[in-house]
Amino acid sequence: MRTIGLLLLFIAGTSIGICGANSAWADSPGQVWSFTTPFGILYGIIPRAEVDYPTTRPSGTIVVNTKERRLYYVLGGGKAIRYAIAVGMEGYGWSGVNTITAKREWPDWTPTPGERKRFPDLPAHMAGGKDNPLGARALYLGDTLYRIHGTNEPWKLGGGVSSGCIRMSNDDIIDLYNRAKIGATVIVQK
Repeated sequence: MRTIGLLLLFIAGTSIGICGANSAWADSPGQVWSFTTPFGILYGIIPRAEVDYPTTRPSGTIVVNTKERRLYYVLGGGKAIRYAIAVGMEGYGWSGVNTITAKREWPDWTPTPGERKRFPDLPAHMAGGKDNPLGARALYLGDTLYRIHGTNEPWKLGGGVSSGCIRMSNDDIIDLYNRAKIGATVIVQK
């Protein structure tokens, strides 16, 4: 009976275009769709794509457009890879220029005192792994507390949900991590 229910949910989703939603709305801002079911959260993520991106910035530069909720990895030759992201919640967004000073796989996470004050149930420290909010990879920005990192809540991509960090799907942060070099310039635009 459960299998029939899942099959019906899949067929209904296909018939209203959910399975094709990623490509249909790839240029719209924010998250494509998500909803909660008795089986968990169903969601769609705007897929990364190589796009036209005329710029004078050198290849390897990362440009974060917080208004678009997109991150661009400059390839050069007028091209970039575009990724969907989540950004800082209201009051925690920022802009500026920095560099990648460290890269970590499955990073540990220590919430800041401000985060622990706002969310008292947070642990003092969490080892890296699949339940860690920093996800599969993290790129550390200068001597700030900000990072570009993965997430274990990909249905929140497209929103303003973090304490200032830039979140990406784990698949996308792994792709970016493999491309980005320590010392690369990161530009965060509002």
